[in-house]
Amino acid sequence: MISSTQLSQSEQEELIKQLEIFKIQGRDKRSRPILLVIGKRFPAALVGVDALKKHLRDEIIPGLGGRPFSVVYVHTAVSRGENFPGVAALKSLYDAVPDSVRENMGTFYFLHPGIQSRLFLATFGRFIFSGGGGGLYCKVKYVNRVEFLWSGVRRSGIELPEFVYEVDEEMEERGGPTVDYGMESDHPRVVNGEPVIDYSAVSSYSMRWIA
Repeated sequence: MISSTQLSQSEQEELIKQLEIFKIQGRDKRSRPILLVIGKRFPAALVGVDALKKHLRDEIIPGLGGRPFSVVYVHTAVSRGENFPGVAALKSLYDAVPDSVRENMGTFYFLHPGIQSRLFLATFGRFIFSGGGGGLYCKVKYVNRVEFLWSGVRRSGIELPEFVYEVDEEMEERGGPTVDYGMESDHPRVVNGEPVIDYSAVSSYSMRWIA
């Protein structure tokens, strides 16, 4: 859970605004507005879920104007210790989003997913992010490189932080399997109603839940 005892509710709300964690910016290829979310900017130790709910309710949801929209979530350089609010907080935040907003959500572009975040969503996503509007889980598309994002999102009108491009360049230089994934759905193969995950792909990684 988030520990936010150091700041008052109003101070937390102001911090969310200043850091521009959420921003309505640009459009996708279907002319839907984009809700840009920068995960690295979220200070999990300082901001509580109640402040997040209020910010979304008062600042972000009205700005969407009741229209269909897409989400670009930037997971680049996210740290579990610094930026992850906890499973219960994510569930509470998602449940607070009105069904009408969930129904209007188009694609949820997940930029620069880590191995552990992919496994986490494949295993628990349908239980945490289900419900009205078809559920966020059904709308996730993994985007492993910035260049693949532009196949669904208009390049003009959206500004990604410089560190996103720096990490992307490092991935290009390093090479490896992430270069080949492109854009994918987050749905694992399903056999008899249960997700099947290929753990062989992560056998060389720690199985700790890190970002």
